[in-house]
Amino acid sequence: MDKMRALVLFAHPAVRKSRINVRLRDAIRDCEHVTLHDLYETYPDFSIDVDREQALLTAHDVIVFQHPFYWYSAPAIVKEWLDLVLEHGFAYGRDGNALRGKTWLQAITTGGRDSQYGMGAMNQFTIEEFLRPFEATAHLCGMRWLQPFVLHAAHTADDGEIHAGAEAYRARIDAACAVPDLVLPRTRTQTSETGSA
Repeated sequence: MDKMRALVLFAHPAVRKSRINVRLRDAIRDCEHVTLHDLYETYPDFSIDVDREQALLTAHDVIVFQHPFYWYSAPAIVKEWLDLVLEHGFAYGRDGNALRGKTWLQAITTGGRDSQYGMGAMNQFTIEEFLRPFEATAHLCGMRWLQPFVLHAAHTADDGEIHAGAEAYRARIDAACAVPDLVLPRTRTQTSETGSA
């Protein structure tokens, strides 16, 4: 079956310390329909090549932002990338239709358990509420927003739980590329209570 092409924008500023995100990344590395693009490796000085990034976006159907959930958001390079690459006239605005109809998937890892997100919990808000600015950006660009892939309790996962999370991530990318009009349910991989996400 033909698949849409996915661009995975991988953003981890401390990748050598990562226990989870590198395993998620490696789980999709050999997928023929996936282009893996490490933003920190490509732009260590944050000098983002806007033309190159826009060409990559244009050549892909599914755009995945994979990163640890830092301070209720994304690592700094993701914000820099969004500010520079999603230009008026390209991504939005009167003639900004380059991303219209494409799919946006946020794939994140959190240190906290699922139960720590929500009204009355330690973090007060749900993951969906924290990711609302990304969802709004996708909407402004005319993109389809998929429910995010979230791997909770990344600091305390054992090897079996990490493996299961990586397999679930690969399956989620495959599904997003195979079924463009289906909004998939959020994947919750709960781990129990060592290391960096």
